[in-house]
Amino acid sequence: MHTLTRSQHLSAPPSEAFQFFADAFNLEAITPPWLQFRVTTERPIDMRPGALIEYRLRLHGVPIRWRTRIATWEPGVRFEDVQLRGPYRLWHHTHTFEPDGDGTLMRDVVRYALPLGPAGELAHSLFVRQDLERIFDYRRNTVAEMTRPRPAAG
Repeated sequence: MHTLTRSQHLSAPPSEAFQFFADAFNLEAITPPWLQFRVTTERPIDMRPGALIEYRLRLHGVPIRWRTRIATWEPGVRFEDVQLRGPYRLWHHTHTFEPDGDGTLMRDVVRYALPLGPAGELAHSLFVRQDLERIFDYRRNTVAEMTRPRPAAG
């Protein structure tokens, strides 16, 4: 089992920050272009416990279909998605949103495990860990750019 944790301060209050991340289609904008990530579930997605979301992407040129289920849904506070089908043996992603001064502390905690025993662990050390770090670093930087306060037009 492995864990990836990322935190960042957002200038929006938790309710607004949550709304952005609660729209699965916003994942397309904050996922690195090299993954060719697309949500394939039809709009609108009724986000709630049990909601199913399907995606497709390409990782190192390999096409991947991914299905997640929303396990926990607490608007403005947290939600969790769990992989039902995809490249991991286990993928449990918790998103939390806490008041932080004039904004929100957003935290991602991903608990994951790879298939294939020792071969999966070798893949983790060779490229999976680095790939996930790059993906979540890209996400953090893109979210920071998208949510940065803009000067008022003069």
